[in-house]
Amino acid sequence: MRRLRFHRSIALYLLMSAFIGRPEFARSQQTSPAQTLAAAALTQFTAASSVQASNSMTRRSLTVEDLFKFQRVAAPQVSPDGSKVVYAISEITDSQNNKSVSRLWIAASDGSSPARPLTNSTAKDNNPRWSPDGRWILFESTRSGSGQLWIIGVDGGEAKQLTTISTDASGGIWSPDGKHVAFVSAVFPEFSTKPFSESDAANKARMDAAAASPVKAKVFRRLFYRHWDSYVEDKRQHLFVVDITMNSHGMPEASAPRDVTPGDRDAFPTSTTFSASQDFCFSPDSSHLIFNAVPATDEAWSTNYDLCRVPVSGGTTSWETLTAENMAADGLPVFSPDGSKLAYRRQRKPGYEADKWEIILVSVDRSGRFTGPPASLSASVDLSFDEIVWKNNSELLVTAEFEGTKPLCSLNTARPNEVRKVPSVGTLTNLSISRDGKVLVCNHARLTYPAEVFRVQLEESLADSKVPGANLSRANEKLLAELNLPEAESVRVPGADGVPMQMWILKPPGFSAEKKWPLGYLVHGGPQGAWSDGWSFRWNPQIWASQGYVIAAPNPRGSTGFGQLYTDQISGDWGGRCYEDLMAGVAHMEQQPWIDTSRMFSAGASFGGYMMNLFQGKTTKFKTLVTHCGVYNFDSMYATTEELWFDEYEHGGPPWGENRHSYEQHSPHRLAASFKTPMLIIHNDLDFRVPVSEGHQLFTTLQRLGVPSRFINFPDEGHWVTKPANSRYWHNEIFSWLKQYCPPNPL
Repeated sequence: MRRLRFHRSIALYLLMSAFIGRPEFARSQQTSPAQTLAAAALTQFTAASSVQASNSMTRRSLTVEDLFKFQRVAAPQVSPDGSKVVYAISEITDSQNNKSVSRLWIAASDGSSPARPLTNSTAKDNNPRWSPDGRWILFESTRSGSGQLWIIGVDGGEAKQLTTISTDASGGIWSPDGKHVAFVSAVFPEFSTKPFSESDAANKARMDAAAASPVKAKVFRRLFYRHWDSYVEDKRQHLFVVDITMNSHGMPEASAPRDVTPGDRDAFPTSTTFSASQDFCFSPDSSHLIFNAVPATDEAWSTNYDLCRVPVSGGTTSWETLTAENMAADGLPVFSPDGSKLAYRRQRKPGYEADKWEIILVSVDRSGRFTGPPASLSASVDLSFDEIVWKNNSELLVTAEFEGTKPLCSLNTARPNEVRKVPSVGTLTNLSISRDGKVLVCNHARLTYPAEVFRVQLEESLADSKVPGANLSRANEKLLAELNLPEAESVRVPGADGVPMQMWILKPPGFSAEKKWPLGYLVHGGPQGAWSDGWSFRWNPQIWASQGYVIAAPNPRGSTGFGQLYTDQISGDWGGRCYEDLMAGVAHMEQQPWIDTSRMFSAGASFGGYMMNLFQGKTTKFKTLVTHCGVYNFDSMYATTEELWFDEYEHGGPPWGENRHSYEQHSPHRLAASFKTPMLIIHNDLDFRVPVSEGHQLFTTLQRLGVPSRFINFPDEGHWVTKPANSRYWHNEIFSWLKQYCPPNPL
């Protein structure tokens, strides 16, 4: 297999076009305005890389404090005419006290003028959406003390509150005709058929009574009463619609909200696993909502999410199910520009959350009703797709993980199973396209910089586009100019059964091959996930390397982006081929002359934490292990986690009867007699995915065995550590522990 390297300055690599299911592609040689503009941006991008390389010795290493200085750029939305882009920037204002703000910014999509702030709230403004006429921007804000929808003119000025609902409003979108706005709110279903004034008052009274009561008991009647880090209890996420009219001052006014999905069922994904970039939308004629509905029954162990349809006028408790023929997950509805087709994502295997997402196409009428049978555009394509936008009525632009990156791809409705992929470095997310399909904006990130808003200009063909194109937000330029952030190298090593495993290697600032360096071996979560050429504020390989370690980030069996078979081969075999792949990666690093094999540690979270617990019983190669929210005992994990479909698919069913062996075979707790490596355990009280009891069991075992160990518990965090003050503590405690058992090289 080929050896891959990713460098910011490889211009030719960015200009290539590749194919899946197609032998070649004839590129137009005519230079378009988009080519000229993108080429200039690429020249600037390459020049900046050269300057960074030449100045690397004068720049400083990344610190933990720098993580709180970065601007966090998200949610780009291009205007309908393609001339502007609006997005959100979050900023940590007081990391000691976990305080932050989020504001909206606006920029010209051609880069002709610098970005400017659109809002200056001291609260959180997020998730902007353009009105169809391009005059108004709908957004979420906490500026009134709760999460509500607000609206502001494109030129700024005073924002106006659009909704007032006791259960908060989020995810607001416009109807195509601009006469309605739909949003999500979690309500008590028993009140949902009442008029809004009555139902909202009843919801508020119920919540106020619970807050005021000295009794904080929770009563559960069925499963999926909690998710990730929050209790769901008896609320249901419903879709609401408000009608928009203009007042005498020319400002939009909203009617009282109406619940268009009343009843005891969620009309919005309760599991983020099945949530996408768009979970509901209006029909082309604005008369109906098409949305991703939670399974009507058995939601804790079923993945049968369906697309459903209801009128925006409300008044019905019966949802029309559009995808009833598929017993696995459906979602992400996106209508073609002319409204004649609907594209959406589908999985085929019931109960399997990591199944390949195919792109499905179906003919529809103007109200969104299916008028023909759904057909797959990608049934034989070995990619799992994440996002969808329509370039025109016959071409879709999509993203998919691919060998540690997430590039842009194109699908043509007339040629199923032919995918054009624009090779690119980094990770593209949050696609937004103009009405004429000529301007595409997105978030773009790499291992060397966090997400920014980039523009990809699209003319006659995708071949004329440049990825990543021009950086429009440039929110972190000043800070990045101070930092020495080395490029990562991508290598492939033979894994289990001789199948190649891709792995990122990140060397510390000031690396010299003449020295011996300690190794940090990071295992990702999932297990159906991947280390990608992207940025994270939680597990960031750059901050680990900046401590004075060479960092290896492998993508073993189960990782996504390397073909569905490779992903599938982790199921039922967590401690088998995946473990062999990881050990092959360690062996590769041990062979490097600049690695000090007497100073190696490994760390991971979630599935990565599970693997640390398995390493504890199966290898003594590492001087210490760091396990964050990892599975220790498959039996207790099944009985306490919230999404049962995951464990049941991975093990072939519940842990009783004939599936018993699968739970026992690879459970780390069975290897406790072999535990001897010093270990740092981190596990949090609000982790409902891998409950804190897993950490308690592991710590008790290590202490009883006399193995050096420490247990850090955050009572106010879930599966991740996200609060700035906690994040600082988390990083500092880990690096302090590592220095004790695996001293880094001084930088």
